[in-house]
This record gives sequence, C-alpha cells and structure tokens, in this order.
Amino acid sequence: MNSVYEALQSLRAPIQQGEYDLHRMVMDALQAQGIICEHEVPLAPRCRIDLMCGGVGIEIKRGKPQRARLIEQLTRYARCERVEELILVVERSVDLPRMLCGKPLRVVCLNRLWGIAL
Repeated sequence: MNSVYEALQSLRAPIQQGEYDLHRMVMDALQAQGIICEHEVPLAPRCRIDLMCGGVGIEIKRGKPQRARLIEQLTRYARCERVEELILVVERSVDLPRMLCGKPLRVVCLNRLWGIAL
C-alpha cells in the first residue's frame, strides 16, 4: 500500500474537478509510478469500488462526504475478501477510523495537498 499511497501524495488536483476527472487524475498518477489498477471494480452485488491496485481498494469522493454514509460504504468494501487495504481520496478532509473490519484505511485529502485549508 505504501507505493500506492505515495503515488497519490503527488496529486495536485485543480478545484472544481468532476468525479470522473479525479478518477482519471488518480489513474494517471498511479500509472506514472508503474502501478497497475482496475477501474470500477465490482466486489459484490451492488458493491463497486472506484479502483483496485492489487489488494488496495481506492474510493474517490468530491467535496466533503457525509461521514456516516462514507463509513458505511467503506465498511462494505472492507468486508470483501479481495480488499486488503483501503485508501480514500477526498477533496475535503473527513475524520475516519484508521481500521475498518481489521483492514487499514488511509485518507488522501486533496485540499491538504494544495497547501490550503478549505
């Protein structure tokens, strides 16, 4: 997960990107580091994560998502056998636990990477 997380730390997303624009930027950052990923990966019925890099699942959110709904969604992913670790890429900071279902969860907050607090 460290190489995936480090690749995502290089992101400098312009404000007001569409969610699929963010998907493309994340995939480009991963590809630039030689990291292979799959897009829109079904994990279970009605359960599809934005990206998978081996056992690392990546979910991408615009704005500041509702914490409770986000935890519910990420917990569904963490319960899936294929997911070993999770990374959330989000525009605005959100406080989340570091583990879900015994699996590590990291957050890449784009507004922090911009160097400004929104």
